[in-house]
Amino acid sequence: MKAVIFAGGQIKNYDKLKKYIEGSDLVICADSGIEHAFNMGIMPDLLVGDMDSINHDTLEKANKLGIARHNFPAEKDSTDTELALDIALAKGASEAILLGGLGDRPDHGLANIFLMVNFFNRGLKLKLVGENWEMFLIDKMAEVTGKKGDILSLIPLSPEVAGVNTEGLYYTLKGETLYMGPTLGISNVFLGNTARVTIKQGLLLAVKYTQKG
Repeated sequence: MKAVIFAGGQIKNYDKLKKYIEGSDLVICADSGIEHAFNMGIMPDLLVGDMDSINHDTLEKANKLGIARHNFPAEKDSTDTELALDIALAKGASEAILLGGLGDRPDHGLANIFLMVNFFNRGLKLKLVGENWEMFLIDKMAEVTGKKGDILSLIPLSPEVAGVNTEGLYYTLKGETLYMGPTLGISNVFLGNTARVTIKQGLLLAVKYTQKG
C-alpha cells in the first residue's frame, strides 16, 4: 500500500511532482501541507496536526469539503509529519512518498530525513522527493533509474557502510567502506539510465539529482 504525505516545506513546481501521486492509495496532509495538495488539485483523505501553520481560509475549505481530521495539541512529542506517517503505517502503508519535506527550517528538514530511518526500522519505506531530486535508503541493494549525467550521492547513516559496490556510475566503488563524515560518496554520475548499488553492512542515504533540461 502506497501513501503520499504532504508536509509544509517548499514546493515550486507542482507539475514535476504529479508522477509521485500516481498509484497512491492514501493521501495525508500534515498541517499546512494541505495547501500543496489543493494547489495540485488533490483531495486528501486526511488532515493531521495541530493546525498552527495552516491558512485560515484553507482550513475553512477543508471543513466545507468534509475532509477528515486528526487534531493534535501544539505541545506534543512528535512533528505533524511524523504523526501523519504514524497514521499511514497504522493504516497499512508499506511505502510512502513525502512531498514538501524540506524548506527553510533545517531542523525540520534533518528530522524528516532521519524519519526515513525511524520508519524503515518499523517496516515503512519512506522516500523524500522534490522537483529535481529523490532521497531514499539503501540497506542491501538498489537499482536506481535515471539518465546519463544525473547525480547520485551515497551518504552513510551508520558509522560505516562496508562492502559498497556500484555499477553504471562514473566513479566505480568495488568493495569500498564509506565512513560517516568523509564525502567520498558525493556526486557520482550516471553513465546511462540505470545504476546499481549493493552493500554488505550498514545503511546509506541515497540522493539522486536529476540534471535540468
